[in-house]
Amino acid sequence: MCLAVAGELISSNGHPDPLWRSGEVNFGGVVQQVSLACVPEARIGDQLLVHVGVALTVLQPEP
Repeated sequence: MCLAVAGELISSNGHPDPLWRSGEVNFGGVVQQVSLACVPEARIGDQLLVHVGVALTVLQPEP
């Protein structure tokens, strides 16, 4: 079984190569370093769905 957890992107290393871009994601008080290679559109404050240290998608806010 796979588990992906939502968290807020709070910082980014701003690497010019999207494959090496990473950032810190806050999961309800626990901050982890996460690869942003799959979500080049991610910006600070976005909610990301993360699995094993890789952000898979940017979650859209509910209307």
